[in-house]
Amino acid sequence: MADARDRTEIMAPRAGATARPEAPIVPKSTIGGRALVAIIAIMTFLSSLTTGGVMLMLVAATEWQSEVASEMTIQVRPSAGRNIDADVTRAATIARAAPGVLEVRPYTREESARLLEPWLGTGFALDDLPVPRVIVVKLRGGQRPDVAALRASLAREIAGASLDDHRGWVDRMRAMASSAIAIGIAMLVLMLVATVLSVTFATRGAMAANRPIVEVLHFIGATDRYIAGQFLRHFLTLGIKGGVAGGGVALLLFVIAGVVSNSLVGTAGGDQTAALFGSFSIGPAGYAIISLQVLLIAVIAAGTAREVVNRTLRTIA
Repeated sequence: MADARDRTEIMAPRAGATARPEAPIVPKSTIGGRALVAIIAIMTFLSSLTTGGVMLMLVAATEWQSEVASEMTIQVRPSAGRNIDADVTRAATIARAAPGVLEVRPYTREESARLLEPWLGTGFALDDLPVPRVIVVKLRGGQRPDVAALRASLAREIAGASLDDHRGWVDRMRAMASSAIAIGIAMLVLMLVATVLSVTFATRGAMAANRPIVEVLHFIGATDRYIAGQFLRHFLTLGIKGGVAGGGVALLLFVIAGVVSNSLVGTAGGDQTAALFGSFSIGPAGYAIISLQVLLIAVIAAGTAREVVNRTLRTIA
């Protein structure tokens, strides 16, 4: 009875003693943990930049396709014994009569010649060169004329007239956009794989460092679910910290780029940037996708850690 009473007194908490908080299985702040946060932040930053770049390219390509597809070009080449001005007027009249045409604008001889300046420079005498006259045909939104019929009518009525509906440019833009998306997806997959490998190595290191504690908890009755949950919460926290840091910096860069792009509107550099990348803004959809990507990386980190821990616990059992 005395022995039982002594054991009870030893196990019972002393009066006035304060209970110490339960120590976590995995230390919250370690060199490995900080390194993993940095790795996840870098991977998230790079993947966010890749996602934003792909979206910028996709939006710009869509705008290019829309602009190019909304116009057609008629070229009237000079022919011996024909009045080119009369041929241009006739071609413009035929184009205006086609259904779906919004506006027809014939370029003057000087305007057509200026189109060659990027290749020939200025100051060249173009009198002896067969410079074609250009007619720009703008189309109504949602409507498209019968290109084959219009091309046949121009060829029948005017010698040396040709119609370009820019379909080749549109196809190349679509191929370029598809290639950019494919490359971006491949890069994202590689970054996610690198993140999974990093978390796997970090989890194995944490399990190796805390293996005696895990074994004691396991043998005194702690369930695998409880132990795995401790690691899951730890690595989920690390994933969120790294993801928010990397994704936040990437989002900040896109915000700054959008502000700078808007401030350059009207300048030569701003016009060139707008021609290539549009407004240089990923828009609300882009910010939402990058935010979801940050959450996905954190979930991947936690899920990878849980899987590694469960495999290790099965070896202990």
